[in-house]
Amino acid sequence: MHAHFLDPYIPRHSPIHASDPRVKLVLALAFILTVSLTPAQAWPVYLLLLSLVLSIEVLSHLGIGYVLRRAILAAPFVLAALPVIFTIQGKPLFSLGLGEWRLVASDQGLVRFLSIALKSWISVQAAIVLAATTPFPDLLVAMRAVRVPRLIVAVFGLMWRYLFVLVDEALRLMRARTARSGESSTPGGRGGGSLTWRGRVAGGMAGSLFLRAFERSDRIYNAMLSRGYDGELRALPLPVLHIRHWLVLACGLSLLAGLLLLAYLI
Repeated sequence: MHAHFLDPYIPRHSPIHASDPRVKLVLALAFILTVSLTPAQAWPVYLLLLSLVLSIEVLSHLGIGYVLRRAILAAPFVLAALPVIFTIQGKPLFSLGLGEWRLVASDQGLVRFLSIALKSWISVQAAIVLAATTPFPDLLVAMRAVRVPRLIVAVFGLMWRYLFVLVDEALRLMRARTARSGESSTPGGRGGGSLTWRGRVAGGMAGSLFLRAFERSDRIYNAMLSRGYDGELRALPLPVLHIRHWLVLACGLSLLAGLLLLAYLI
């Protein structure tokens, strides 16, 4: 498989990698839920949650820099919350003219936007640590172990599998294009025609990619059916959770519940 670079899992010898996938999944989801339920302006609790996820990053041996660089990917999605600065009532801070309209930013809107941005940033870090310390097949097995519906787990598994199929087909098309493209004799020049011509070629490649990926995914699914696939994930029996796993789970959930209670008390 040429698309191995898509797999976020990074093998390391760390306590987080060695933890049971079920425990990591439950704690990660509980952490993200706690961050989401934390009210706005609870800045001390935000700082404690950030310190907690940074500590997990250190224990996982992934490196804080690696996780923070990946967490930047959430920045474009945070911009979707930008209108709350101008739609929530509060003390006016500044105004922007937009044609015939004038947008007035409020202090409460700015606080809400900063809270959403900080929540998203912290939550994405927890998701990155979970994906980088747990192989995806183990995550699927953990989902079934905690009674996630079989259909949802099957959709996640097939989506992950066909993502690699799509990327592999795209790489095949790019190699074919490179093999059939001439090089410009001008130093630093690019082969091919005009920008419009390049757009037509890119559009044709996109259509061809869709058709080839669809046909290949259909063949893969038929091969799975012929081998007995019925929508259920098959895996070896999971080991029994020991007392230390239950203790870690109980302590983690208690800590998160305490932080959430502290946020509402503040």
